[in-house]
Amino acid sequence: MSAATRDPACAGRTYPPAGPYEVGREKIREFAAVLGAPAGDGAVAPPTFPIVLSLHVMKQILDDPDLGFDFARAVHRDQRFESVRPVRAGDRLTVTVEIVAAGTVDGNDVVTLRGHLREADGGAPVCTTTSTLVSRKEEAV
Repeated sequence: MSAATRDPACAGRTYPPAGPYEVGREKIREFAAVLGAPAGDGAVAPPTFPIVLSLHVMKQILDDPDLGFDFARAVHRDQRFESVRPVRAGDRLTVTVEIVAAGTVDGNDVVTLRGHLREADGGAPVCTTTSTLVSRKEEAV
């Protein structure tokens, strides 16, 4: 476990957006198929599709040596989506991820991340994703 992850001072750290992500009909169809949801013509994404964009930016967090969160041992504790409008094919979106909270519970590192999805052109909000992840402590041998 990393002392950095246990440090609540990590809260508030924000990671810059990656380049714009263009939402394609085929990506919507693929995502819907994984969920077992009807994709229709692929014009409108399922409500949980924004996690795809958040995962692109989460690589920055994975690579942050100051955070020290072990994603190899991570499990989801909570996932939420607050949509302003549906994500549609043809949207060009950016996402900025921030650390909302960081700490340790029973020896497990816990981090809550919030992704702010916006239109690349104009910056209008589209959706906010909130993920709480737990990096399980290593078991004593």
